[in-house]
Amino acid sequence: MLSHIKRSLAASSTASLLLVALSSPGLAQSAAPAPRGTTALPEIDVIQPQRTPHPARRPKTQTASRGRRGAATAPPERDVQTAVQTAAQAVAAKHAGFDAARQAIFAPNGASAFDVSHEAIVALPQGANATLDKVLLQAPGVSQDSAASGDLHVRNEHANVQYRINGIALPDGVSGFGQMLDTSLVGRLTLLTGALPAQYGLRSAGVVDITTRTDAFNNSGTVSVYGGSRQTITPSIEYGGTAGTTQYFVSGRYFGTGLDLENPTSAPNAIHDDSQQGKGFAYLSTVIDDSTRLTFIGGASANNYQIPNNPGQTPGFTAFGVSNFDSALLNETQRERNAFGVLALQKSINGFDLQLSAFSRSSTLHFTPDTIGDLVFNGVASDVYRKSVASGIQADGSYRLSDAHTLRGGFQVTAEQSRVTNSSVVLPLDDNGNPMDAPFGVVDSSSKLGWLFSTYLQDEWRVTNTVTLNSGLRFDQMNEYTNANQLSPRISVTWKPFEDTTFHAGYSRNFTPPAQVLAAPTNLALVQNTTQQPAVNASSPVLPERSNVFDIGVTQRLLPGLEVGIDTYYKTARDLLDDGQFGAAYVLSAFNYERAENVGVEFKGSYTNGNLRVYANLALARQIATNVVSNQYLFDPDELAYIANHYIYTDHAQLVTASAGASYRWHDTNFSASMIYGSGLRSGFANIGSLPSYTQVNLGVSHDFYLASPTKPTTVRFDVVNLFDSVYEIRDGSGIGVFAPQYGPRRGFYAGISQKF
Repeated sequence: MLSHIKRSLAASSTASLLLVALSSPGLAQSAAPAPRGTTALPEIDVIQPQRTPHPARRPKTQTASRGRRGAATAPPERDVQTAVQTAAQAVAAKHAGFDAARQAIFAPNGASAFDVSHEAIVALPQGANATLDKVLLQAPGVSQDSAASGDLHVRNEHANVQYRINGIALPDGVSGFGQMLDTSLVGRLTLLTGALPAQYGLRSAGVVDITTRTDAFNNSGTVSVYGGSRQTITPSIEYGGTAGTTQYFVSGRYFGTGLDLENPTSAPNAIHDDSQQGKGFAYLSTVIDDSTRLTFIGGASANNYQIPNNPGQTPGFTAFGVSNFDSALLNETQRERNAFGVLALQKSINGFDLQLSAFSRSSTLHFTPDTIGDLVFNGVASDVYRKSVASGIQADGSYRLSDAHTLRGGFQVTAEQSRVTNSSVVLPLDDNGNPMDAPFGVVDSSSKLGWLFSTYLQDEWRVTNTVTLNSGLRFDQMNEYTNANQLSPRISVTWKPFEDTTFHAGYSRNFTPPAQVLAAPTNLALVQNTTQQPAVNASSPVLPERSNVFDIGVTQRLLPGLEVGIDTYYKTARDLLDDGQFGAAYVLSAFNYERAENVGVEFKGSYTNGNLRVYANLALARQIATNVVSNQYLFDPDELAYIANHYIYTDHAQLVTASAGASYRWHDTNFSASMIYGSGLRSGFANIGSLPSYTQVNLGVSHDFYLASPTKPTTVRFDVVNLFDSVYEIRDGSGIGVFAPQYGPRRGFYAGISQKF
């Protein structure tokens, strides 16, 4: 009898260890799609790995003799707990199957992909406290810019980046610098670039595809507080669990600081730069039956900003009897509000996978000037209000026609109601063109209900076991301030001559409409004979961009854990879209260059060995353009004439961009470092000059203490941003669409503590 019990315990222990191994992060994150020709959802067993308690903290267990005294070996509470865990594992397996089917719908064949897992984000300096743009700066070809200019650029493009959550495209919000999405919700972040397949359109410089976390549904959460230099404080909380067949996850974060927008001076601390921000996120997913899942994703943010001041500026006007004003005392502010919601129905049946989604996003921006101060320095004080409410439906599906062919298709319809109001106080001009101290108000307002419609069809053809050809067509129609459409062919080939070698090459024709709020027309007649009257009296409408992208690349696994890659691209564009800040308000205005070229090469490498991860990226790029053909009034006449006859660098074109980092976990301690390098953005008349190069290095260390529980750590972290206190300018106040200088962050020290519960 005793030997039989021992054999049973050994078998049970072996099975438990096998289940834990199968559910480790390295395997659970890479569920394979169902075999071709079927739609059977994969059978996946998922359980939460348990950390082995330290011997000193291991709970006491009953001895064999004590176990024999009772009627049952295990207490009833343990049987209930085991049953609950088994039910949760079954639910997790069903959701994992739907996740794998969804990944098959949105397979990015032929595109260049850069992936970052939640574990890799947490291992970086600042961890999940880092904003999404700081994480993206570690990707190949992503360069840093100021918040006023969009935070970052992908392959030297301005904006033109699409954000998706679980494959669902989020509509554009208004121009601003509030980041609505929080890194705590990211299970895996993928940046897609290059010749994108037909399901990706409208915004094509890069697709930031966020897959929500799958490891957060174990009825537990985390509460944390983090802060440090420049009065920075950011408490946060998150919780996830499973109830019946439903998985849910919620998170919330507050962020307060005395240095949020970039400092216009090189000083460590900015003047008038306080910011208070709050954001929340909710995820709810339930399995209706074996082939149907319903998911809700929602989030909201509320951000208030002071606009930092640049002391020592010289007044140029007299307003309300004031001709002398201290620029350090200006009081400009900006407020942003954003919210979105997505309801997605997923169906998998008879070889067909479908995701049907309804989405809505509301976004507002309100810039409030310092009326007297802005008039004294700029001759105009503009109160800028922008609001956009966009709603629509999106459907994407895939059908495994045979072992060699998979068809994918879908459509998206978006309706956007936007309103743009500029309430300006200006000074009139006398007969000689001199400003008079007689301020009066001018209101320029426009609203529009615009529509976007897109549809696509593509075929993934497995020509051989090593060659896959993906071809498709995409059609986009816009009815906004401008009506236009385009039929766009896409084709790419992927070749794997060897197990560790992958070549890809592709071509895509792209159609990019301008953001509707940025394309709103300006009534120049309202400001004639005032200090806001432009030197160029032309305001042609903003047009959609049409481009051709060619991309070729290869990745090679040299050793276990060591992978390198190279990717080259070439883009030609008509009516290249660009944005710039042409006034004191931290809002952007759009315009087009008639022709443009963008060419570059990217090198990337990564090495992973156990608890060690090292990566490095290097990008060389050049974007040039000529002849401004819309919103010409934004430009100085001499500059406009020069651009009409010369190719110039776009203001966000950076020749060399690099990033690198490493992390290592030793027992319960994680060490990390990251670096970004930029050769400098453009500056000066027609962007002829460039800023000096810079390097910023960050360090981080964290340690897990098991004080409250052997499985729920208390994590303490310490980070240093800009370790060597490098003083560098992101912008110097010159260049096209650059209103003021902005410096990178000075050295800062940050610490935090988080507790699992």
